Amino acid sequence: MASWHIRRALPSSLGRGLWSRCGNDTAICSTRRRIRRQPPATFSSSNGQRRSWSSTATSTGRGIPPTPYDDGIRPYQITTPIYYVNDKPHVGHAYTSIACDVLARFHRLSGRSVFFQSGTDEHGQKVEESAKARQVDPQQFVDEVSGSFRNLLDVLNISHDVFVRTTDPHHKAAVQFLWKTLVDKGFIYLGNYEGWYSVRDECYYLDSELVDGKAPTGAEVEWVVKEESYFFRLSTFEDKLLELYEAHPDFVAPTSRRNEAISFVKGGLKDLSISRMSFQWGVPVPSEDGDADFTAEDSAKHVMYVWIDALANYLSALGYPNVDS
Repeated sequence: MASWHIRRALPSSLGRGLWSRCGNDTAICSTRRRIRRQPPATFSSSNGQRRSWSSTATSTGRGIPPTPYDDGIRPYQITTPIYYVNDKPHVGHAYTSIACDVLARFHRLSGRSVFFQSGTDEHGQKVEESAKARQVDPQQFVDEVSGSFRNLLDVLNISHDVFVRTTDPHHKAAVQFLWKTLVDKGFIYLGNYEGWYSVRDECYYLDSELVDGKAPTGAEVEWVVKEESYFFRLSTFEDKLLELYEAHPDFVAPTSRRNEAISFVKGGLKDLSISRMSFQWGVPVPSEDGDADFTAEDSAKHVMYVWIDALANYLSALGYPNVDS
C-alpha cells in the first residue's frame, strides 16, 4: 500500500473527522491546453460493485503548487466526516459535504487522482437508544437514517466515489481483522474500567476533567461501575509519537495543530478502553479462535468501542485488509 501523508482539512464536530491525504503514486496524462477526463481505475467495493478513482489531466500535468505538506501531484484522498446516524442530517452536514466536494473537484481539475468518500457511522449506545425510543430494530433505524444522508449527497450533487456504512459486512470484517492484528502485536489486553462516561460524547473522563460535574463539552456524565473492558496500549506510543513529530516536522499541519498534538502527547497518554459490555449494537469482538458473532445476541459479549469501529472506515473504504491492490 502506498504511504500516505495525512492532514486535517476542516474542523469537525459532526462526525468522525474530516481528512484529506495524499499518497505516493500517480499517473497523470498530458494534454494540449485542455482538460480531458480519464477512464477511472476501479476496485471492488464492499457490496461487490466497482468503485473508481476519479481522474483528470491538465495541460501542465503538474497538479497544484506544492506546499510543505503536499507535493501537489500524488493521489489525493478526502473524506467528509463519517456522519453519525442518531438523527437526520441538517445544514451542518450539507456544509461539510460541499466543502469536501469543492476540494475534490478542484484536485481532479488539477490532474490528480482523487478518491472522495463519505458515509455513516451506525453503531454505538446512542444509536441503540434512539432505535429503542422509536420502537424499531437498530438495523431498521440505521437503514432509514443512513438513506437520508445518502439522499442529501444526491440532492447536493456531491461527487463522492463511495459511500461507506459501518454496518456493511465488508467494513465489519475489516474492523475485526484490524482488531486481531492489534491483538497479535500485543497492543490489546483485557482489564477493567471504572469511571465517568458520557453517552453523548462516547468518551470517558477523569475527575480532573469534569467541569461543574459535567464533561468539558457540557454533556452529562454517569459513573460506570467496574466493567470488564479490552484496552489498547496507547501509552506505549507516547515516545514513538514524539520522535515522529521531531523527525518529521511537517507530519501534522498546520503548525498550530502540530504544537497542540505535541502538547497533548507530552501530557501523558493513557491506555484506551476499546470495548463495551453494557450495550449490544456494535461490531462484536472476535473470539480467540477467530470466530465472530455478527448478531451480538449475547449481551455478555464485548462489542468494539465505536471509535475503533468508525475510524477504520478510512481503511475499509480502500479495500482493507487487502493492501496489495
